[in-house]
Amino acid sequence: MMPRKEYTGPTLLSYGFRPFFLLALGFASISILMWMLIYQGELTLSGPFQPLDWHIHEMLFGYSSAVITGFLFTAIPNWTGRMPVRGWPLAALSLLWIAGRLAVAGIIPLSFTATMLLDCGYLTAILVIVLREIIAGKNWRNLMVIGPIGVFLVANILFYIEVLQNGESDYARRLAFAVVIFLITLIGGRIIPSFTRNWLVKNNPGPLPAAMNRFDKLCLLAAAIGLLLWVAAPDWGISQGALIGAAIMHVARLLRWRGDRVRATMLLLMLHIAYAFIPLGMLLFGLGLTVSGLHIFGIGAIGGMTLAVMMRATMGHTGRVLATSWDLAFAFLLLMLAAVVRSALVDISTDPMMALWTAATLWTVAFAMVLIRIGPWYCRQNPARRKPS
Repeated sequence: MMPRKEYTGPTLLSYGFRPFFLLALGFASISILMWMLIYQGELTLSGPFQPLDWHIHEMLFGYSSAVITGFLFTAIPNWTGRMPVRGWPLAALSLLWIAGRLAVAGIIPLSFTATMLLDCGYLTAILVIVLREIIAGKNWRNLMVIGPIGVFLVANILFYIEVLQNGESDYARRLAFAVVIFLITLIGGRIIPSFTRNWLVKNNPGPLPAAMNRFDKLCLLAAAIGLLLWVAAPDWGISQGALIGAAIMHVARLLRWRGDRVRATMLLLMLHIAYAFIPLGMLLFGLGLTVSGLHIFGIGAIGGMTLAVMMRATMGHTGRVLATSWDLAFAFLLLMLAAVVRSALVDISTDPMMALWTAATLWTVAFAMVLIRIGPWYCRQNPARRKPS
């Protein structure tokens, strides 16, 4: 068997998490400020979407897709034992993602159809690569991730079709939210109890997280049913009841992971806190509080979980100690505060615009702080691999 050739290209392109987490952090640091300027009429975009649809689309198919790509392209080599996607293919995918963002914003002047093909082409490429790697590695256990990614691609296509036919999205935006939330319940249900168990065994002997069993599968099924009913008929009583039921089950699921025993490690506690926003969002939708539910999902669950995962994965894969510095912990708390302000205070504030700007600023500062701290790590070799001077 021929030995594997060691990678000698740019460090940034040596592993999937490096360019895509960097792109996600950078995009998150500017996109919400852009949205606020657009919302106030001080900035105009000439892309294919109305302002609200641009905001929703780019948070889901821009920011979230970059984090999902970075996570999968880093996890799959561990699942399959195959070499990671790196070098020029990774550079091409990164440029394709960037081109999609520029086209959707109208900075690259393309027709509606060309923008759609470019933007959806990115997720198509990701789906093909993930499918190829899992099949080539015969890693059938993780083939289940193909389904949500495929539905996510379909949601993006439907987003464009709805805008073309109706002028705005409706079902597609809910479907995209549902897919990302379901992915968090699926992947979070594996990594959170696993990381928690590993830390507790070493640092805090005692009760451990419950192992994956039928109850977890029932929780996933309940989430899938509740979210799909919400996509199809959000105001239907059965949909709301299903979401409330799913919320109760996911609270019970979270409690089984022993988050109360990891208070001493903020890096782990972040994951438990972010996951708690999933049943909270489901409950709010079940109660008919749609706008609050969307921002609890978007900022608290998606923003919080992706930020926590990016921090932990970056530390682990760049040879850093798995410990949160004060600025990273503070950034996460700012993001959680942004979720509370946007979902709870805007509607009751005497100055809603000030509340909106407060939430937007908290989000922006949170991601900017993380970008400043860990952004340079993506372009540098791991400390253990640096040659002595």
